[in-house]
Amino acid sequence: MTNSKSLPKWSTPERKDFLVQLFVNSGGFCVYGHKKCLIPEHHYSLYTELLIKDWKQLDIELSNALWQAERKALHSLGERTFPVRGQFSAISKEIYAGNQPLYYLDGQAVSGLTLKPFVRVRLASSYMRLYVDLGEALRQASKSQRRKAIRYGKALPKSAKEAVSRKVLEAVRDYYSH
Repeated sequence: MTNSKSLPKWSTPERKDFLVQLFVNSGGFCVYGHKKCLIPEHHYSLYTELLIKDWKQLDIELSNALWQAERKALHSLGERTFPVRGQFSAISKEIYAGNQPLYYLDGQAVSGLTLKPFVRVRLASSYMRLYVDLGEALRQASKSQRRKAIRYGKALPKSAKEAVSRKVLEAVRDYYSH
């Protein structure tokens, strides 16, 4: 009896039986049963070499797959994974939406046609932009402060900021109501 430790890894009992059965059926010549076969790949010796190479490759793939499965089982937390961007539950969606502002101020400028100040506002969760005419809302700030706010993005005085916020909020509510 042969010691199984000295046999190669590909040599399982089923595979050895298959090789013996193949030799008995072919007689050591063409494995497909042709009488005078001139195709080298059909001859028993070359055919078994290629078959053994395939078995070795299958064994490597199987061991890699088992290793990957074991590694995944060892290192996974057993929790469901989500995409990188994540998913919200129904409650967290409401909390997130509740914390979002209705609008974002994109910019402030003076209209070239009317020579009056306006603000560009982007609505939350939308690509829609509103252009809100500020009219007399900036009159509370000095001319220098208005120019610096429009040209350089400097902060307006608190009273002027509140007036602008009221105007913008009024315009956004009017948009959402229609």
